[in-house]
Amino acid sequence: MKNFALIGAAGYIAPRHMKAIKETGNNLVCALDPYDGIGIMDSYFPHADFFTESERFDRHLDKLRRQGDRKIDYVSICSPNYLHDAHIRMALRNHSHAICEKPLVLNPWNLEALQEIEQETGKKIYTILQLRLHPAILQLKQQIEEGPDDKIYDVDLSYITSRGPWYYRSWKGNIEKSGGVATNIGVHFFDMLTWIFGESREVEVFQSEPDHAAGIIRLEKACVRWFLSINREHLPVSAQAAGLTTFRSISVEGTEIEFSSGFTDLHTMSYRNILDGKGYGLKDAIQSIRIVQKIRNEKPTGKVDDFVSRFER
Repeated sequence: MKNFALIGAAGYIAPRHMKAIKETGNNLVCALDPYDGIGIMDSYFPHADFFTESERFDRHLDKLRRQGDRKIDYVSICSPNYLHDAHIRMALRNHSHAICEKPLVLNPWNLEALQEIEQETGKKIYTILQLRLHPAILQLKQQIEEGPDDKIYDVDLSYITSRGPWYYRSWKGNIEKSGGVATNIGVHFFDMLTWIFGESREVEVFQSEPDHAAGIIRLEKACVRWFLSINREHLPVSAQAAGLTTFRSISVEGTEIEFSSGFTDLHTMSYRNILDGKGYGLKDAIQSIRIVQKIRNEKPTGKVDDFVSRFER
């Protein structure tokens, strides 16, 4: 049984990490979040210590480290994007491995500094790239690997997930803290696509607004048209008529890839891989972080092609 700590325990994704820790037979010793409405912990680890101040939490990790047998083996990080770098450093400074939600960092050059800390401490930094474990995505990857080496595939990616006014008042609505909408809701898709179709060659941004972004990414083996939005007005008419608040679609050469289900246990699978020494690390994260950083900084062309126009009304 390994000892875990959790940063960002009140966040949306944190319960999946609690579930993964429990289902892999390990123990959550302590958790941190500035928000103290954290009753969900009682469903998983009712005896875990809880802190609302990072200074006291850091001190607690240090005390546990010095006690030897109670030392924290892994720190799971579900905090806001802009704090990931600092919280990863806190974990390694306390002689623990880090398991961090994506994006690991907001800028690719931050990964170089973290690599140095890995080497200094001998501890590993892992990230959760759960789409790589999805059965439909694994099948697609195998299909592309068995296909022609010189083929450039046409790929369409669209993801609309409705968010209310709270979004803009939270850290997610602050591009300096979240990286913007393409980072917040798109980074895991960009990771999955580069994993299947190869490295990014060119990033062209058509639109970049607080509520949506669109453009084209040219990969080694694919040309990807993409549209990402948190605006419910961008939902297709069929989705709105059905009362849906989320729409996701990936098509390759006009064929839809069905992956709307099968997400339930992907975090637990990710944890099992990490505990077996097979988790995804810094090198695996670099491609998607480069892409979202370019999207954030490229000047939009304002182009509206037939793909983008499907979502605009």
